[in-house]
Amino acid sequence: MSAPTYPHARTALVLIDPLNDFLAEDGKLGGQIGPMLERTDLRAQLIRLAEAARQAGVTVFYAPHGLHEGVFDDVRHVLPRFRFAFDNQVFWEGTYGADFYPELRPQEGDVVVGRHHMFDSFAGTDLQDQLAARGIEYVVLAGLTSQTCVEGTGRHALEAGYHVTFLTDAVAEFTEEAHRAALEISYPTYGHEVTTIDEFLAAVEVSPAP
Repeated sequence: MSAPTYPHARTALVLIDPLNDFLAEDGKLGGQIGPMLERTDLRAQLIRLAEAARQAGVTVFYAPHGLHEGVFDDVRHVLPRFRFAFDNQVFWEGTYGADFYPELRPQEGDVVVGRHHMFDSFAGTDLQDQLAARGIEYVVLAGLTSQTCVEGTGRHALEAGYHVTFLTDAVAEFTEEAHRAALEISYPTYGHEVTTIDEFLAAVEVSPAP
């Protein structure tokens, strides 16, 4: 089966959690995920991806994580890793850690959706409404982390009827094992396409200039 083309007006690049607590060297999770960020060169990869997508006319969506007092009050069974994040105020709204990494701040024309609290960037946010309002059919996923929020968001996008693409060189994880499991097992299961940044950009269908 031939690779798809991506009509720029109906394609969204969804950048998940490009936040200081992940990407900044002094972020709360920087020490834990830093080695994998370096191995994948993720910061530079995301920067060039976002810039090139905008130039191609693809709308860039930001799907940030965020926690605050009371966020899990209605959750009876809080996952231990979410409890750790809450107790340590990781991605705490209004703090440095929850801010966008400086070189990946949203630009004019980008869309910033509400903050998700668990893995799925659709759950409890306006992501679905924002995609629908722009007639998006193709969802391309990048960011952090490979096996959690990127994968979780992709699963939801698939169930919601979108064409889902995972970019293998635009994601990172805390461990090589988890990263590899996402790329080799989960993404081919839940994505229509599993490809690279360059292959995706080359397949964007740009309308000819008038």
